[in-house]
Amino acid sequence: MDRTEPPEDPQSTPAPGSVRPGGRTARTRAAVLEATLAELVETGYADARIDRIAARAGVAATTVYRRWGSLENIVVDLADDLAVSIELPDSHTLEDNLRTVARAVLTLNEDPAHRAWLQVMVSAAVRSPKAREALSSVLAHRRDLTSVAVRHAVTRGEVPPGTDPHEVIRATVAPLYLRMYVTGEPVTPADADRAAAAAALAARAGLFVTRPPE
Repeated sequence: MDRTEPPEDPQSTPAPGSVRPGGRTARTRAAVLEATLAELVETGYADARIDRIAARAGVAATTVYRRWGSLENIVVDLADDLAVSIELPDSHTLEDNLRTVARAVLTLNEDPAHRAWLQVMVSAAVRSPKAREALSSVLAHRRDLTSVAVRHAVTRGEVPPGTDPHEVIRATVAPLYLRMYVTGEPVTPADADRAAAAAALAARAGLFVTRPPE
């Protein structure tokens, strides 16, 4: 959901696909990501090929391999490109911030490109360990970013020490993803707010305490 830029370190080598350059390189990245989405939708993850992605994008396959290294890295970069930015201030209650997270899930679902990407990846993850690893990486990264809301709540005493931030985020978004990508039921802002309220209530009750307080 949220996206952050990696800190600049001239001594380090950026991860494949993590650079956000301008000019021609930015246009190349945009073309490759657009081509990747088209390839995934048309062929599925298992049959997607980097040479065809490169041809769709009008670039050499060596350019794609040099920058991303693998299809999995392109998929993760595509997910980052499709993400939305949200703010989770410490001054807000946990329920308020979880509501923001839940509403962001709805926003992503309303984006045809993101919806197509996630539908392909969810379907492929059932059969492909590599697809499952790529999808898990994206979702874990998003949990890392949004779990700051839970850590703030622990610090100010709104929820018990030892509360697992990732479990709270999972409880917030899982009912929404279930409806959107498994059962096909409609999801409304009221559903998002209810999921956030339920997760916040459970967190305050200590149901997500998974380790003893330090």
